Amino acid sequence: MKEDILDTATDMFLTLGFKSVTMDDIAEKLSISKKTIYSHFPNKGKLVEACAIELFNCITAGIDEIIAEKHNPIDELLKIHEFILKRLKEEKASPQFQLCKYYPKVDEALKELKVERMKLSIGNNLKRGKENGYYRQDIDNEIVLNFYFMTLEGIKDSEYFPMDKYTIPYLVSHFLDYHFRAIASQKGLEYINNLNHKCDS
Repeated sequence: MKEDILDTATDMFLTLGFKSVTMDDIAEKLSISKKTIYSHFPNKGKLVEACAIELFNCITAGIDEIIAEKHNPIDELLKIHEFILKRLKEEKASPQFQLCKYYPKVDEALKELKVERMKLSIGNNLKRGKENGYYRQDIDNEIVLNFYFMTLEGIKDSEYFPMDKYTIPYLVSHFLDYHFRAIASQKGLEYINNLNHKCDS
């Protein structure tokens, strides 16, 4: 039952928002009593935290699968972000933005996990990009890592990127183009331009 609650609550939070979904809504969806939910999660905050960690683990596993497919570094990163956007259902609103606004402690704890994971996956992506000639040899990997994470986190700031003006996929698409063009070698740029040309055709 605990897994059913986690799965259902996570789906509802991502679809409807962390703030708007109540324990009553989750209980009704599962056709159980709120008491049953509280026997596993003492309050909504704990449920949100558990869902966020479960979602992080699911996304991490998905990223590992993409990396294991051995794409070139540019395609790898594009596929990773496509997967994350689809898993988070980030079409019009950002669950990350909601989590940050309404559950900042959970968001902060999750940020530490994301930084650790990012250093591993993006760090390896940068290393392979240099080895395969897609990224410039002169880039500082640590600085690029910090720029990468800082910019992705900045997308959640509604002051600069209001949700009623920009969709998350739109912002991520522009961010990735910005990121690749900042670090790409001539080979990388030619590959990116070819990808863009295919998309425009």
